Amino acid sequence: MAAPKSSLSAGDLAHIDGQLAATDRLLEQNYPGDDGSRQPVHTVYVPADRFTPSFAGDWGAQATAAVQAHGGFGQLCGLLGQDAALAQAVAPRVEAKLSSEPIEDLRLDFEDGFGDRGDDAEDAAAVTAASAVAAAVAAGSAPPFIGIRFKCFEAATRARGLRTLDLFVSGLAAAGELPDGLVLTLPKVTTVAQVQAMDYAVSRLEDVHGLPTGRLRFEVQVETPQLILGPEGTSPVAQLPHAVPGRISGLHYGTYDYSASLQISAEYQSMEHPVADFAKEVMQLAVAGTGIRLSDGSTNIIPVGDNVENAWQLHGRLVRRSLERGYYQGWDLHPAQLPSRFAATYAFYREGLPAAAARLRNYVERTEGGVMDEPATARALAAFVLRGVQCGAVGTGEVQALAGVGLPQLTALAHPRLATTSNS
Repeated sequence: MAAPKSSLSAGDLAHIDGQLAATDRLLEQNYPGDDGSRQPVHTVYVPADRFTPSFAGDWGAQATAAVQAHGGFGQLCGLLGQDAALAQAVAPRVEAKLSSEPIEDLRLDFEDGFGDRGDDAEDAAAVTAASAVAAAVAAGSAPPFIGIRFKCFEAATRARGLRTLDLFVSGLAAAGELPDGLVLTLPKVTTVAQVQAMDYAVSRLEDVHGLPTGRLRFEVQVETPQLILGPEGTSPVAQLPHAVPGRISGLHYGTYDYSASLQISAEYQSMEHPVADFAKEVMQLAVAGTGIRLSDGSTNIIPVGDNVENAWQLHGRLVRRSLERGYYQGWDLHPAQLPSRFAATYAFYREGLPAAAARLRNYVERTEGGVMDEPATARALAAFVLRGVQCGAVGTGEVQALAGVGLPQLTALAHPRLATTSNS
């Protein structure tokens, strides 16, 4: 059979390639997709001077004691609406989590949680924080992700924030290798220029300490309306990934600063207020495909005193709500919020596992089922299951039995671009 004759020539193809060269570079450089690494399910904030190498274990013990004082882990799961079978699977996992890894991501706070105590006090606290983090990492008691939030780059606090950042990073560098899970958080960002200034600051620290380019990535806290809608009618937050490509690791929504900036009364400031949902949807669109992770904010309704069970129910519902909306991380402010965080998170993944695994098996084995999934949906199914494994909600043996795939294949299905890159 003779080869079919096309109408477009090699020159035509070359012309189109030339037209789209800039697009190809943009997609390759600015939209690499998620890197497949573990994302913590939460970030705990604590005033910087309260951290010690035993901090995470202490919070885990306090969280466990709070649950035991209110009927145990099965009772907690029941409060969150879990049936007996689900609670039986979730409760022991939460109890084990609070014993082995109660905090996944910890931020030593030099901003709102620390305040203005004068330069001498903050200098000393920054040096001590670096030493304590290095000691915790060496002892194996540090959370897998740990770092600081320093003061913002507005004029009044800029020099102080930069000095604290410098002292902390320099102290860690002097102690040896930087922690693999080091995280730096820039708060109250209002303009792209502030993020570019942060990029310059960490680049200089890399140069000074002989670190690889790009080693110091950072999070941006979205706490101001100016970052969602700028003075020109554009969205500055959408420009951030492209202003400093590869430098930003996450966007974190700041519930109370953002709500207050929009004159929302204190009683109605919440992660589920319409203004919060709008901001978070813009953030979600802004970083789609860039590999930048998202985190929801916090609730200040704390499970203490006579309000423990109501606060657990509220927190569990808010955690579930965030997960359903594609926000896989949030903030926790108190030890007693850890049990409801993990119980709600584990239930989310365990409830969704059977259906997701069945659809994934049908896709892999090309078996016809009630749902005809496309490659994009298969990626989402695999990513869902992978997140469940990474946070400890489900085991790899369960995934193998239900979906018929092991962890390497699951990871490749969730992040096919990474698999292609590693094999090239």
